Amino acid sequence: MAKAKEKTHNLLYGIDDIPPPIETAVLGLQHYLTMFGSTLAIPLLLSGPLGITDPIEKGWLIATMFLVSGITTLLQTTWGNRLPIVQGGTFSFLAPTIAICGMAALANSGWQVRMQHVQGAIIAGSLVEIGIGASGLAGKLLRFVGPITIAPTIALIGLALFKFGAPTAGAHWPIGGLTILLIILFSQYLRRKHRSFELYPILLAILSAWAVAAIFTATGIFPEGHPSHTSLENVRNAPWFRIPYPMQWGFPQFGLAAFVGMLAGYIASMVESIGDYYACARLSGAPVPDERVINRGITFEGIGCLLAGLFGTGNGTTSYSENIGAIGLTRVGARRVVQAGGIIMIVLGTVSKFGALFTTIPTPIVGGMYCAMFGMIASVGLSNLQFIDLNSARNLFILGLAFFMGLSVPEYFSANPLTFGEGWEWLANIINTLGSTGMAVGAFIALILDNTIPGTDEERGLTAWGKQ
Repeated sequence: MAKAKEKTHNLLYGIDDIPPPIETAVLGLQHYLTMFGSTLAIPLLLSGPLGITDPIEKGWLIATMFLVSGITTLLQTTWGNRLPIVQGGTFSFLAPTIAICGMAALANSGWQVRMQHVQGAIIAGSLVEIGIGASGLAGKLLRFVGPITIAPTIALIGLALFKFGAPTAGAHWPIGGLTILLIILFSQYLRRKHRSFELYPILLAILSAWAVAAIFTATGIFPEGHPSHTSLENVRNAPWFRIPYPMQWGFPQFGLAAFVGMLAGYIASMVESIGDYYACARLSGAPVPDERVINRGITFEGIGCLLAGLFGTGNGTTSYSENIGAIGLTRVGARRVVQAGGIIMIVLGTVSKFGALFTTIPTPIVGGMYCAMFGMIASVGLSNLQFIDLNSARNLFILGLAFFMGLSVPEYFSANPLTFGEGWEWLANIINTLGSTGMAVGAFIALILDNTIPGTDEERGLTAWGKQ
């Protein structure tokens, strides 16, 4: 029986309610299934730039991501903002991570060395995030960040990754295209037909296309070496259990250029998370977050990123908006449910065969998933434009310049990296890393211009955004 308590909301379970144990476990697993596709996509995408080719090692990376997600969720829900919000990998860190992996100094390095440099940047950045949260700056800095800054910053996360979409899905268009069509079918056309399509469209599309590829593999139509060949050999070779541990890939390497480049990802992640706190509180029946709640939340997200850096996920942690949507759909906002889901993720993260299973997903399916997910990230960024005056020449100029330069400048730095004289390599590395990160370029231009070019609060969208 759930804890008896007078309800002041229309939820099945409010934030402090305790559902029966079995129901708690099932509902907790459901929360993680809603963001399963995102959590899986990040290590699959990072394996390329990092240079991980061994399927078993790729499985270890996936398992590490799940383990850290579970741990950080428990920390956030127990001592952080205490909202029923899942913590997991963030797409905000992808562009800086890819830029770090592409640094000239790491061109001929093994994947563990690249990972160590990424870990160092994430750990150093996490200390900044912890400081911003613990000092109370998180709430105060928001006054400088409006929708004109947020729109290009988040949209460029998705747009800057266009090279990983169609080229990857196009390795075999029949399966890659099938994945895209299934995502469209499940998430848009059938989402009102059954709740499963609304909750798990990405997961259902991946499993369906994966099953088709497995059938064609079993019948010999997709032989070994075919882009859509599916083999369970990786699963058979993987050990049953492996517990990820801190610094499992080696000691983190700290570099100023990598650290500065990663800060852009942290800024985007923090702004996005704060918006998630308000949405989660509203849907779960919790009080509106005050500055103390926001600062605690950002502090523990920083602690989560510190753990992610130490364990070596190749990524950080942030609050997931997917499970906030699940609260609205299921009317279950109990903190205990999300904590149960975190425990389940910790257990799954220690089962090596679980991670190895997902390394058998054919590349075209992963590419199809990228096309839909990165496009959605771009549109989420653009949705912030609803608050601003789009008839304002001022706003259009800032947005146009931020978007264009965010896409164009990285192309320039890719073809023409700066080289300074001896003793100044560190400065060249910083500029090259920042210039190669479209999100950082767009955010910097939008932030400076929006706060220096005269404009009213209504024109800039600050009034409407504050009410929202």
